[in-house]
Amino acid sequence: MQALLKFSNGVDGLNRFVGKYVIWLILASTVISAVNAIVRKTFNVSSNAYLEVQWYLFAATFLLCSAFTLLNGEHVKIDVLYGRFYKRTQTWIDIFGFTFFLLPFCAAILWFSTPFFLKGFHSGEISSNAGGLIRWPVYAMMPLGFGLLFLQGLSELIKRIAFLMGLIEDPTEKVVEKTAEEELAEAIQKLAEEKAAKAHAA
Repeated sequence: MQALLKFSNGVDGLNRFVGKYVIWLILASTVISAVNAIVRKTFNVSSNAYLEVQWYLFAATFLLCSAFTLLNGEHVKIDVLYGRFYKRTQTWIDIFGFTFFLLPFCAAILWFSTPFFLKGFHSGEISSNAGGLIRWPVYAMMPLGFGLLFLQGLSELIKRIAFLMGLIEDPTEKVVEKTAEEELAEAIQKLAEEKAAKAHAA
């Protein structure tokens, strides 16, 4: 199980890295959209390439960050019943969902999207729109995105099982990093409480 937990930590680290940098594609898409609007209004010049690259970047952000979203527990869940159960019951529900829904779904998408991407790559398929872009880069986002999501699903499954075995703390608990100011305030408060306790004992 320790080897599986190391694998899980590695997958978590990979998707944190991907999420940290892929998010910048949103800024790139926004800048391209602004430049396209300015050029079109000022010089009456535009190209379908500007429009296509925007949805290429959006697709890349959405697909490549789906695993990062799962890692941080920010995916959509229906909590009407789920939130009423005990933690162990919730964990068993997660295990069932990962095993019978998420992982098979990701595997199916990988099975069908990989040949689709390879076909577009080898044929050099280009958009049918005038001035359009080659299509294989956006096709590549499907196997890449669902590959990362599949790995993260495995990681979450491993962590849920390890939690039930008592090997790790609850993996769904979010760790909120404290600022330096908060840590200093807590240290001062702790010191004051210790002094007060000593004065009371004396």
